[in-house]
Amino acid sequence: MRVTHLGHACLLVETADRRILIDPGSFSTGFEELTGLDAILVTHNHADHFDAERVSALIRSNPGATVHTDPLTAEKLRDEGLAAVPSRQGEDFAVGDVTVSPVGELHAFNHASMPRIPNVGVVLRADGEPSLFHPGDAYDGEPGQVDVLAHPLNAPWAASRDSIAFVGRIAPRVFIPIHDALLSDVGHRMYSGHIEQFSGVAGLTYTPLRDAESATF
Repeated sequence: MRVTHLGHACLLVETADRRILIDPGSFSTGFEELTGLDAILVTHNHADHFDAERVSALIRSNPGATVHTDPLTAEKLRDEGLAAVPSRQGEDFAVGDVTVSPVGELHAFNHASMPRIPNVGVVLRADGEPSLFHPGDAYDGEPGQVDVLAHPLNAPWAASRDSIAFVGRIAPRVFIPIHDALLSDVGHRMYSGHIEQFSGVAGLTYTPLRDAESATF
């Protein structure tokens, strides 16, 4: 399984037979030029993460790709004239020989003006490949044992001690998509020491991936 980080929590996952893009959004770069995708998994729909115009262009350039997302984002894409399959926690679906298990549920921000937003993660499983958990915001999910976890270090709560403890329980190998914007002076002050904390979790190995970097698991 080869994984390329395209910014923020956006990942291109390539197995022996499939190319799957997870979480293209406002802070991601380079995903618009991708072709030959088998599936596109959209896990955020609020304005800070989801850019309908850019995602629509991606979908139109990959007519063979199935689009799976939460029900609210599926509705937004249908308004753009694009087909999308609503995905719900506990309802697995297949992308070729890859089984995708959605985890997490819809939640609301504590602001009356904000719509309900998806708190979605996905687990990818395929015969002969490592199982991959991309939690998005869904740290309360119950994905079962997985081999590799993509821990999106994109908010202070994501690097909390509780989150790191969760990682240690859920997967023996972790890679951390580090958004380049977090490497600014402000970002460095906010996240200094967070990655190093992973080294203190017994039995855990981790690989940091910056924008445009790839790794094979």
